[in-house]
Amino acid sequence: MAERNNVPAADSPDKAPPQPLLEDDQLDRLDDFLDSEQVGEDALDLISAHGFLVALAVAPSELPPSQWLAELFQGEPNYRDEAERDDIIHLLTLLRNNAMAVLEQGGLPELPFELTLDSLPAEETPIGDWCAGFMEGVFSDESAWFQDDEEAAATLLLPFMLLSGLFEDEPDMAEMAQDQANQETLVAQLPELVLDLYLHYRVPPETTKPKPRKKTPAKGKKRK
Repeated sequence: MAERNNVPAADSPDKAPPQPLLEDDQLDRLDDFLDSEQVGEDALDLISAHGFLVALAVAPSELPPSQWLAELFQGEPNYRDEAERDDIIHLLTLLRNNAMAVLEQGGLPELPFELTLDSLPAEETPIGDWCAGFMEGVFSDESAWFQDDEEAAATLLLPFMLLSGLFEDEPDMAEMAQDQANQETLVAQLPELVLDLYLHYRVPPETTKPKPRKKTPAKGKKRK
C-alpha cells in the first residue's frame, strides 16, 4: 500500500513517469463507442468518462456498477449484442481498477491530454472536460467525499472544481479563473493532485504506536 510519508515528491528524479490506465487500442475502442449513436447525447465522452472513472478510483465509497454505469451513460446504450456490452463494461471497469492499482503503489495516472492550457480557458480544453467528468464522479456520492473533513475535501478538490468550469458563476471561482498562470500550474500538477486525493481518502494516516507499559514486579519479588 502507498504510504503517506514515503511517496516521492513530484519533481523527484526517481519519480516514475505517469502510467497509462489503458492501452491505446483499448482507449480507441471506448472512444469509438462513446462517440457513436449507440449512446445517448448526454453520455460522457471518452475524456469525461476517464475523469469520472479516476474519481471513482479515488472515492471514499464504492458505488455499485449499475449506479455508476447509469450515470456515465445517462441511460442504457444500444449494444449490438451481449458480447459488446461485456466488452465495453470490462474496459470501463478496467480503467477504474488500473487507476486504483497505480495510485495504490504511489504512482501517477497518465491523463489523456497534454498538461497545458496553451493560454485557453480550461473549459474550452480537454482538461476542462476531464475535470468536469471527475466532478461528476464526486457528485455521484457527494456526501461521502465531504462527510469526514469538509474543509480538507474542499481544499483538495478546488483545482478540479476550478478547471472544470462548472462553478464559473461563483464569484470566488470566477476571480481565480482569471489567474491563467495559476491554472497552468494546477494543470501541470493534476496527476499529483489525484494521488494526493487518493492518499487522503484511501490511505489511513500513520499513527504513533503506544509504548508498552513497564511491568511492575509482583509484590515481594525483585527484578533480576
